[in-house]
Amino acid sequence: MKIVITGCTRGLGRALTDWYIAQGHMVAGCGRSGPAIFDLRFTHPEPHSFDAVDVTQPVKVNLWAERVMGVMGPPDFLINNAGLMNTRAPLWKVPAQEFDKVVSVNITGVANVIRAFVPAMVERGSGVVVNLSSGWGRSVSPEVAPYCATKWAIEGLTKALAEELPKGMAAVPLNPGIVDTEMLRTCFGGEAGSHPKPDEWARKAGPYILGLGPSDSGRSATVGER
Repeated sequence: MKIVITGCTRGLGRALTDWYIAQGHMVAGCGRSGPAIFDLRFTHPEPHSFDAVDVTQPVKVNLWAERVMGVMGPPDFLINNAGLMNTRAPLWKVPAQEFDKVVSVNITGVANVIRAFVPAMVERGSGVVVNLSSGWGRSVSPEVAPYCATKWAIEGLTKALAEELPKGMAAVPLNPGIVDTEMLRTCFGGEAGSHPKPDEWARKAGPYILGLGPSDSGRSATVGER
């Protein structure tokens, strides 16, 4: 399979990248950290490809997509994983700049990537778009209102996209479950350690995602559940 993953330099994105490549799939990914991208290029050389891209910048995303598809063609799976968590605080105490940044990455960034890759997938007539949602895209908790807002938006955006895609394609909002990532530790602190590590999670999530298809389009999915 040809797989594109955003936010591939750490956490769930990095774990999926490593797992998919170990299983023989071709992966192209992006992230914001130049040093981490260099490490990925060293660890996983061509035909895989990794670039430092800010998904909130549509021109840069388009250039990246053109380069990626010029080499491997349209992806079979487009996984929008890049995301930010706000610093925990009541909504009225979250600075406007921080709120805007979370929205820009978690919603606008996803739309930018879809806009760049999906037309070629539509032209080919196949492919699955997986947008990482969250348990907080279907429920809420205090002090994470900006993050909740973006993940609820991802649920709606993805379900609307599913209605627009031609038969044979799919768009799925995917709750990864609770995983011990750096992002989770900003919310749960040391309690995050009681949950699976990203590498362990990827061994379950990797094949689960590859099992998603047209029959799942528009359905709110959760890793490990059918």
